[in-house]
Amino acid sequence: MNILFSVTNRIYIFLVLSIVLYSTQTFAQDPEFSQFYANPIYTNPAFAGSSTVGRIVTNARSQWPNIAGSLRTVSASYDEHYDVINGGIGIMAVADEAGSGLLQSFSLKGVYSYQIVITRHLTMRAAIEASINQKSINFGKLTFSDMIVLQQGFVTATQEKPPGLDPNVYYANFAAGAVLYSSRFYAGFAAHNLTEPNQAFYGKSNSDPQNIIPIRYTAHAGLVIPLVQGSAKNESNLWPNILYMQQRQYAQLNLGVYYNKGFFVVGAYYRQTTGNSDCMIALIGIRKDKLRIGYSYDRTFSSARYGAPDSHEISLAFELRKHTPKKTIRAIKCPEF
Repeated sequence: MNILFSVTNRIYIFLVLSIVLYSTQTFAQDPEFSQFYANPIYTNPAFAGSSTVGRIVTNARSQWPNIAGSLRTVSASYDEHYDVINGGIGIMAVADEAGSGLLQSFSLKGVYSYQIVITRHLTMRAAIEASINQKSINFGKLTFSDMIVLQQGFVTATQEKPPGLDPNVYYANFAAGAVLYSSRFYAGFAAHNLTEPNQAFYGKSNSDPQNIIPIRYTAHAGLVIPLVQGSAKNESNLWPNILYMQQRQYAQLNLGVYYNKGFFVVGAYYRQTTGNSDCMIALIGIRKDKLRIGYSYDRTFSSARYGAPDSHEISLAFELRKHTPKKTIRAIKCPEF
């Protein structure tokens, strides 16, 4: 009864937080976060419950703010490990906006991960994720060629028809993932959009691949290299990491490293996309007691840099109680940014 009461209360708190985020942000397909380990459940659902305590994680990203109607994404998640199910429970909300409110997306996800003890030093977590998704378009903000009058601009009403009485598309979506880890390394794989849902506003013809959200594959791995051992205030570590994502013919590779000295963290990543050197990512963060704050800056290298030179991202996380590890939990030691 106490466990059920605790879970119910925390899910209620999280849902309130999600509603607030949704109502205060005007929210596109598979948003991306540069701080992928600061948004663990989004990167791989197997991270649910991978900490020794309950945690709430929030992330906000502004991509290419120099462009009018750029991409803005907000997410919030809660996860915790529960002995009674030998695994973790996670819940997450993601809200995304493109084109100054022209296209808005909102998803609510639920995750369950199961802990598998392989050897004394090796552990695996496997997870499944289900989500409910809404996508909407503000037809009143669209402009068409038949609205143009020469030398006057957009002055007439369009003859284009809106996508039915309801400008929203609703669909279910699913994901799965696994993480293998020890005290010195971690590696994982995840597949999102497993059922390749249809997101068409006009009709539901699955024959058009543009209507389908393709499966997104993610593989990631990293090492923990201790440099100085001691108290949390004095220890330092090096965290080399790699992340690879592919969705249809498009691929992305992130290569980088974190360094922490006590409570402070700095990091740098290089991101290569299909055919392009995309950007360089710089990060700074602080981890103090139950609070974690991170900021990252993306500097664009591709030909888009002249109109979209940079992006910004902030992460905020806090634990719900003191750090008191349970013997039944094998926490993943990986970067938190």
